[in-house]
Amino acid sequence: MIHNYVTISIAVLLSVMILVMIGQKLKVAYPIFLVIAGLLISLIPGMPRIEIEPDLVFLIFLPPILFEAAWFTSWQDFHKWRKQIFSMAFGLVFLTSIVVAYLSSSIIPGLTVAMGFLLGGVNSPPDAVAATSVLKHMKIPKKITTILEGESLINDASSLIVFKFALAAVISGQFIFREAVQDFFMMAIGGIAIGAGVGLLFGKLLKLIPSNSNIDTIITLIVPYIMYIGAEHFHFSGVLAVVVGGLLMSYNSHCYLSHTSRIQSGNVWSVLIFLMNTIIFILIGLELPVVVAAMKDYTISEGIFYSVVIGGAIIGTRILYSYALMYFPRLCSKELCEKVPKPDWREPFIISFAAMRGVVSLAAALSIPAFLPNGEAFPHRNIILFVTFVIILITLVGQGLLLTPILKLLKITDAGSELPEEKQEVILMRKLKETALHKLQNDFSDLAETNSLVKHQKHKLENEMMMMADKAQCMASTGDYVTAMSENKDVMRQIIQAQRNELHRMKREKIFDDHVMRTIEMQLDFDEAKITGFAHG
Repeated sequence: MIHNYVTISIAVLLSVMILVMIGQKLKVAYPIFLVIAGLLISLIPGMPRIEIEPDLVFLIFLPPILFEAAWFTSWQDFHKWRKQIFSMAFGLVFLTSIVVAYLSSSIIPGLTVAMGFLLGGVNSPPDAVAATSVLKHMKIPKKITTILEGESLINDASSLIVFKFALAAVISGQFIFREAVQDFFMMAIGGIAIGAGVGLLFGKLLKLIPSNSNIDTIITLIVPYIMYIGAEHFHFSGVLAVVVGGLLMSYNSHCYLSHTSRIQSGNVWSVLIFLMNTIIFILIGLELPVVVAAMKDYTISEGIFYSVVIGGAIIGTRILYSYALMYFPRLCSKELCEKVPKPDWREPFIISFAAMRGVVSLAAALSIPAFLPNGEAFPHRNIILFVTFVIILITLVGQGLLLTPILKLLKITDAGSELPEEKQEVILMRKLKETALHKLQNDFSDLAETNSLVKHQKHKLENEMMMMADKAQCMASTGDYVTAMSENKDVMRQIIQAQRNELHRMKREKIFDDHVMRTIEMQLDFDEAKITGFAHG
């Protein structure tokens, strides 16, 4: 029995990886391609039904995915656009839930407002997994990416809180607004406190107790689960706990993680999150038979009509809210109009259009109990599940596929960035080289005269400083710099490849130890990574 499960798991993983490679060949973001592939596979006659277990998504998948997204979120950018991020993550979620609640209760026969809020809570948040997975393959201005990813980190908390309150209202038949507001703030504050506390605790633990890169990596894998489970145990927001803890630990990682731990844990996390994402998106597509089978009280055409109307309202609400958020403050303040440059009208549109729903919405819909406490079937569960599934397809597949041509059509660029990343990199590296040379000259001047290795290091730093000066001068002309950098990268790649070929030739001669050869090969890999850049995820 176990042998069969292992064989099936290996076959599924291999199939998913092949599908991802096909998606890359077709230049389609793998989350979109996997959902489409899952849909097509689910239509194969005799294909067994695979149902997503909501607890599996919320407990197994959500904490590490949120933690990894928070870890690689820029503190500086997050703080810079915090007002817009929090306004979208909370204000827009609540507004969307209200719109969906009253619209759905008016067009779907028998659906109450409380059930409408349940549907709104499920479908109001763009998905963190979809945002980080799809957007990283597209050329979107950093401001827009920061807002979308920052919003998707936090809005799961606000939407799941709406969902919990709406579910309680449907089951109990009553809803007290004042108590709901108090509980909301308690859940949010409690989640933030637990996330910060666990993050600080494990940061201190790793700093005080000697460890190695293997232990450090395993601890970073365990911590998000402790944050999430700890917060949920006390009925606080596990999502906010993981996000806050991830941001805090990332900001202070230089205090307690060695360079080897950061490299190793980064690689492990990259593979793990990629694997989780691929499984999640293929599962969304495979859910089609389960969702369709649940449609007993409505026809498929009715379900599609409701889904398109509600999905359109969700997209429309987001577009209006995004433009209002950008232009309304300018209408209220003449001072703001004078100080702040006129906003680009394309930004709110892309922020609206790039919002995709994903597995959290589907898992939340599936977590609605099939029966009420009195034994009766949960009312309208089937239509809520179907509408959620179709909205995911509309936003993830439909908007996701249209996003690339729309970006090309709008031709939006990072025109507002203060300093290009290439120039920032040169300035930073030059400062660090200056620091290193200053340290060597002040503290080790005598040793540099007597120790040939230290003397060589000094000459190397001086030469690198001269190269940095040449690079800065080259950057004065953008076109010259781009061409020179491209040519230099190509030359360095070919040099490293020649070194690698020579290394493999010597390996066949069996003169040197294998572990020494691997160490040198790894150094060549790091040298090439410096040129091409580490591809995360």
